[in-house]
Amino acid sequence: MANIKSAKKRILVSRTNADRNKAIRSSVKTAIKKVYAAIENGDKAAANAALTAAVKTIEMAGSKGVYHKNNVARKVSHISKAVNQMA
Repeated sequence: MANIKSAKKRILVSRTNADRNKAIRSSVKTAIKKVYAAIENGDKAAANAALTAAVKTIEMAGSKGVYHKNNVARKVSHISKAVNQMA
């Protein structure tokens, strides 16, 4: 355990940030799963609605620094491509 006051604070801050990042990553994964679930059901309208929500969630995570911008672009591209390839 740290003895220096600033080190103790860094432990608390990093724990807080890690919890926040974990929650954001979890919401991104959930949004992506909703898109793929709508695709599996063959519901184009629901897939487009889920895609819009997922893109917003992913891009907000990128703006918070949780994901790198290239990772954000890749995730958005994959789900967009999946929705566009629906019959």
